[in-house]
Amino acid sequence: MDSAQRRKSGINLPSGMSETSLRLDAFSGSSFRAISNLTSPSKSSAVSDRFIPCRSSSRLHAFGLIENGSPVKEGGNEAYSRLLKAELFGSDFVSLSPAGQGSPMSPSKNMLRFKTESSGPNSPYSPSILWQDSGFSSEASTPPKPPRKVPKTPHKVLDAPSLQDDFYLNLVDWSSQNVLAVGLGTCVYLWSASNSKVTKLCDLGPNDGICAIQWTREGSYISIGTSLGKVQIWDGTQCKRVRTMGGHQTRTGVLAWNSRVLSSGSRDRVILQHDLRVPSDFVGKLVGHKSEVCGLKWSHDDRELASGGNDNQLLVWNQHSQQPVLKLTEHTAAVKAIAWSPHQNGLLASGGGTADRCIRFWNTSSGHQSSSVDTGSQVCNLAWSKNVNELVSTHGYSQNQIMVWKYPSMAKVATLTGHSLRVLYLAMSPDGQTIVTGAGDETLRFWNVFPSARTPAPVKDTGLWSLGRTHIR
Repeated sequence: MDSAQRRKSGINLPSGMSETSLRLDAFSGSSFRAISNLTSPSKSSAVSDRFIPCRSSSRLHAFGLIENGSPVKEGGNEAYSRLLKAELFGSDFVSLSPAGQGSPMSPSKNMLRFKTESSGPNSPYSPSILWQDSGFSSEASTPPKPPRKVPKTPHKVLDAPSLQDDFYLNLVDWSSQNVLAVGLGTCVYLWSASNSKVTKLCDLGPNDGICAIQWTREGSYISIGTSLGKVQIWDGTQCKRVRTMGGHQTRTGVLAWNSRVLSSGSRDRVILQHDLRVPSDFVGKLVGHKSEVCGLKWSHDDRELASGGNDNQLLVWNQHSQQPVLKLTEHTAAVKAIAWSPHQNGLLASGGGTADRCIRFWNTSSGHQSSSVDTGSQVCNLAWSKNVNELVSTHGYSQNQIMVWKYPSMAKVATLTGHSLRVLYLAMSPDGQTIVTGAGDETLRFWNVFPSARTPAPVKDTGLWSLGRTHIR
């Protein structure tokens, strides 16, 4: 074949080879139809330069090669489909297939479009888990986690004789050094959670009594409120009294530390601010309640102090104010239970007594109540978990239960029972996983209710301490 013939045919052949020696037949529309009907090259008498596999053994349907296109995608993808065919097969091939019609070689407009098989059991590796006809499936999300299991029984019980059944007292606190302090009658006892050693800290004698105890945040010193209205400061490691401060006219039933200042609330309706760095008994006096002050908590940033009273009021003070910046009066019973959220600044939870039974949540920045839930019984204590966004409440009349709540949905995580009288006292371990509850039934019960901060796996039913009952004195 000479050069003129090669240019005419459009095929570059070596010299000495003619086009007829290749036995090339020109393709026509009928040729395409003949090829598309082939089932195997072994059964075909027609000559072709391609191998057409057996379609019966191919999974062409998995890629949408032999099914009709989706009507939703048809109009929008027509131009793209023609362009793709032109790139793959050439412009001459596209001209044989008018727009809107399937070509003999591509009977489906869904060519090269992945599609899941509708039959067969699902596999963890099946494409149907990740892909559906029109994109990612909304049902492909991870399955919901099973609810966290909280052990229903305490893993440790301590006998606490003479633990008073008085709603307005605060007689249990757990230090950051893992030492539990309990006020029993006229004495304070320290129980080490690491070795179960019990130490008698002090005895106030027959003329006085323990009404409140509160560890400092670093856990080395403990403050004690007495029946005579005194506030004593003790060194918990040396079991030595450091200071005694006056100022209240009657019993001091609640105490609260911030980083530098100790606040004390009394039946005389006054809150006193004590600073151990100055010689005077108190450096400030907050007057706002009309009845006994029974709840007192500083916010985690030390900017706000919340106080609850037997006058059904919840007051919020800032660090420099002599008057409350907020007066919240929605409760219809005494407000002893108060807790600041460690997860959100300005979020305050409070619980009301027997006539109220509600836990209410407040935004102290706006002064508005954000939500509330009726617990069905007297709310004695509230504590927020530092590990997860949950809180625990203890209750009195009429069910004497302990409840764990998920915030903000307030879905019940667990309801724990065991105390025979109202659960008046609550404290939390330094790691945030265990709570101890005390009641007028003269027992202290330890419960694993919250997961670890690092590993949010369900807490186990076996604790650090053995099961059974021991004595705290």
